[in-house]
Amino acid sequence: MPLETPFHPRTAELNQARRWRNWSGFFIADSYMPAHDLEYHAVRFSAALFDITPMCKYRLTGPDAAKLVDRVITRRVDRIKPMRVIYTPWCDETGRVLDDGTVALLSDGSYFWTSAEPQHGWLDATAEGLNVTIEDQTETICGVSLQGPRSRDVLSAAVGRDMSDLGFFGRADVTINGVAVGVSRTGYSGDLGYELFMPFDSGLPVWDALIKAGEAHTLRVAGMEALDVARLEAGLIMAGVDYYSSRTAHHPSQAVSPYEIGFDRLVDLDKASFIGKRALMDEVAAGGPPDRLVGLELDLNVFESAYLDLGYPIQHPLRAWRKVIPLTRKGETIGRATSGTFSPLLKRSIALGRLPAKHAALGTIVGLEWAIEETRHEIPATVVPLPFLDLPRKRS
Repeated sequence: MPLETPFHPRTAELNQARRWRNWSGFFIADSYMPAHDLEYHAVRFSAALFDITPMCKYRLTGPDAAKLVDRVITRRVDRIKPMRVIYTPWCDETGRVLDDGTVALLSDGSYFWTSAEPQHGWLDATAEGLNVTIEDQTETICGVSLQGPRSRDVLSAAVGRDMSDLGFFGRADVTINGVAVGVSRTGYSGDLGYELFMPFDSGLPVWDALIKAGEAHTLRVAGMEALDVARLEAGLIMAGVDYYSSRTAHHPSQAVSPYEIGFDRLVDLDKASFIGKRALMDEVAAGGPPDRLVGLELDLNVFESAYLDLGYPIQHPLRAWRKVIPLTRKGETIGRATSGTFSPLLKRSIALGRLPAKHAALGTIVGLEWAIEETRHEIPATVVPLPFLDLPRKRS
């Protein structure tokens, strides 16, 4: 039975659609209204508030905390400045990705680590011989994500001071409604945004303060369906959808290296040894990964004609889809699309996928299999740059 987050007394009242999903053992709203369009538009045009409590959260303390972080992640720990956050993957011994998430260096010298999947066992195993304490805070620290162009205004009003000095990937300790809150200038929407963390027993006062502060800025509560569309526009991958952890992959082809999913810039092979480094060095020396993450734009004319030719009304998916769809070239299956959506802002049908490196060049056209009732169609899809949407304000 999924657990209720500390915000459930508020989210349950607001969830008119009564649609929930199980996210890592917690009830989280899919959308609060029958359709998620207003929630999505809040992300892009005002501000949206998401419950992100199910994220796995860890605090690393002790003299060797930095050594453990450096041993695990693919980036250099000495480049994490106090009260700053980095985004990073980490790998197993074979160089396959276990997960991705954020690591923040707090003012007291401890590290605050977030991930999509549980990592306590992995961190504990790799801490052998080190003087470090790993505290699992997944069920003691709750969180919300405040995203959108008016999110800074909402946060500033709730905190009681201008938060413009908190830069991209910065971290700050603030007080909201008498509660100590850790704020990261991060998010999963590709927009201006913040993630806020506080103790479970203090969640509701913070939620209420944000809702009140948001009244003047058209703040809406939002669910995972709106976030899914926003993260796809931003070209952000999702664990368990666009790739699988090497721990949970059902087939070797589902386990990927950082280079296969666009994390090239997040791997520093010049740093001291880290788990998976040798395998990644061998992969680079061999010419790189066999497959590459790509952005795809579907040909809307062909897509819409496929429906009209069958006498059906055009049906762009109302929700982002998460399923493996074959990608073909000259009648041969060569890759897979993993998730996609129709972008309300871009007015384009977009998808993320993986193709062999030789077919991953920009401008390459492949076929995406699309089923309309019992009929299968091949929709031309062009490899385009990622992200699909790059808003300067997300870094402002």
